[in-house]
Amino acid sequence: MAQIEILTEDERWTAAALPALAEKACSAALDELSLDADYEISLLACNDARVAELNTEFRGKPMPTNVLSWPSEERAAQVPGMIPMLPDGASHELELGDIAIAFETCTREADDAGKPFEDHVTHLLVHGTLHLLGFDHTNDPDAALMEGLETRILAKLGIEDPYRV
Repeated sequence: MAQIEILTEDERWTAAALPALAEKACSAALDELSLDADYEISLLACNDARVAELNTEFRGKPMPTNVLSWPSEERAAQVPGMIPMLPDGASHELELGDIAIAFETCTREADDAGKPFEDHVTHLLVHGTLHLLGFDHTNDPDAALMEGLETRILAKLGIEDPYRV
């Protein structure tokens, strides 16, 4: 189960029912991995300008992106394509980290792909949650593992495979 604290900097997220989407997406990711403690995630619901600032500061990329994440602990697997070191629910591991999501980029990407906005945001929140758990897509084996998990999680939520061409 995910306990999500949302800081809304862009009020357009209010109309998008972000708390319900976040609860559904983040909890589905945790459930898929059989993580049943009350894990904590902080979510910043913002705009492209704010995400561009964060992307510049933390990744050296001066542009907006759809979602950014900052895990509270390093959990990455030592071998590409393997499951990361998942938290065990101990009290010091309940905080998974922070996610920031940009309204304009999410809207544009959903429109460009002809997808419902809610489905795209759900996908990005699943994606961000998996990053908090140590999953990544920097190499082919890791990308295949992460995309496979995303596809399974989203299918259980009734959302089409976002990677299908």
